[in-house]
Amino acid sequence: MLKSVNILNKRARFDYEIIDTYTAGIVLAGTEIKSIRLGKANITESFCEFSGMELFAINTYIEEYSFGNQFNHKSRSERKLLLNKKELKTLHKNVQAKGLTIVPLKLFTNEKGLAKLQIGLCRGKKNYDKRESLKEQDTKRDLDRIKKAFN
Repeated sequence: MLKSVNILNKRARFDYEIIDTYTAGIVLAGTEIKSIRLGKANITESFCEFSGMELFAINTYIEEYSFGNQFNHKSRSERKLLLNKKELKTLHKNVQAKGLTIVPLKLFTNEKGLAKLQIGLCRGKKNYDKRESLKEQDTKRDLDRIKKAFN
């Protein structure tokens, strides 16, 4: 039927400490969902911002649909995110008060074929935190190599 689409933002986990995650729906045009199902989207440079009490994903890249005509979508435009009012209030309060940011983590399609965006409430990492995470990755990789050699 439909193949599942998973587009990850690997850079977000490196640059930010993720405090909380939410799953949001996206308001899309017809050709946008077709491009997402083909896997032609990128969320590495995107972020989320409030406009009033509505949350928008900004700088999300969804490639123009190759079979689209004059009704094709713009590749980089603001896309409204759909969350409960309670979730929007808590996110808005946390972003204003604590200086946190909202970053898209994963763009995927659910079992019904609808596009969803997993967003995270994040705090930026310092340079020494980034070096520490790189060091942990290196030691984990070395341990896996040693374990594989003995098995």
